[in-house]
Amino acid sequence: MMRSLWTAASGMISQQTNVDTISNNLANINTTGYKKETAQFKSLLYQTIQTGSTNADGTDKPVGIQTGLGVRNSAILSQYTQGNLQETENDYDFAIQGNGFFRVQTSDGSIGYTRNGALGLSVGANGIILATTEGYPLLDTAGAQIVLDSDKDAASLEIDENGNLQYPDENGELQPMGIQISLAQFNNPAGLEKTSDSILKETAASGTARLESEDTNLKKSIIKSRYLEGSNVQAVNEMVDLIVAQRAYEMNSKSITAADEMLQQANNLRK
Repeated sequence: MMRSLWTAASGMISQQTNVDTISNNLANINTTGYKKETAQFKSLLYQTIQTGSTNADGTDKPVGIQTGLGVRNSAILSQYTQGNLQETENDYDFAIQGNGFFRVQTSDGSIGYTRNGALGLSVGANGIILATTEGYPLLDTAGAQIVLDSDKDAASLEIDENGNLQYPDENGELQPMGIQISLAQFNNPAGLEKTSDSILKETAASGTARLESEDTNLKKSIIKSRYLEGSNVQAVNEMVDLIVAQRAYEMNSKSITAADEMLQQANNLRK
């Protein structure tokens, strides 16, 4: 009887994690570049009660008797599918159409990756820096910060779909500046480590970053100027999953109640 108590408890714990994951998806439904997460489950060890059994006539049955000992969360996976592109008309909003990630320099000097293309201008020691809203500088294909000369009008800056920075000449015609926004891809983006501010970090599970400017085998991403990529969370699907998780939690709690009642009856037996 105690086995059923611990088995149902493991189910409640796992479903609580599932509810937490769904709640995080709903909380980030309007977060730019957010990717939906799903909880994965796996069964625990099985206890062998009887290795073999026979029928009344002595014939061996094809299976033994095993009972499971519960469930646990095995992983929480992010689904890196394309989110909807939303037009903003903001000069420094950029959406990635494809599998790429922006490369940024984080506060500790390391390189982070993000799909959040809500950028802005920050004044640095050497000029105007193109950075995220949190102040992380955007990196170019050489791994350097994207810096504009202080004598240039930042409002005239344009970026094409390949990430090349352009600036108008004396005649008003756009000319390349020789600077390109760096985009990276990963063999297993689900293995990226999530940190704050929509920043992701490279791990052994994700594999080494593959730069689109250097790796000719990659399908190049497209940068859409004056657009942002919305999250790929579907509210209806999340609400349905939330109801399913809640019902599974309730069923496990009822299993505990049933086991408790059976134990109570056994304890009340009299000779």
